[in-house]
Amino acid sequence: MSSYQSDTEIENVVRAFEACETGKDDFKHRDHLVVAVWYVQTLGREAALDRMRSGLLQFLDHHGVDQKKYSETITVFWIDKIAKKLNELGAGVSLVEKCNRIVESVDSTRA
Repeated sequence: MSSYQSDTEIENVVRAFEACETGKDDFKHRDHLVVAVWYVQTLGREAALDRMRSGLLQFLDHHGVDQKKYSETITVFWIDKIAKKLNELGAGVSLVEKCNRIVESVDSTRA
């Protein structure tokens, strides 16, 4: 998988998700992670969790997928994991680098 190159590229993933422009089969785990990183980075943990929850439920509704597919436990797990990792990376690391490092660290554990 290629790395993200710009804030705009990341924001486009977030915008497409929020507008339900991303196909239901095209919204992969790495896209979930990038949206979550952007939310936690820009909104803080609590607001990020609320926005991720509402966005995922809206996405499921838009694509005619049963809301039972949504898992609060998994969403909280990933928001917390990302918030912890962002805190470890610190404020001096760019959004692009944060997204790439988080996606790469998850991809390496899933291989």
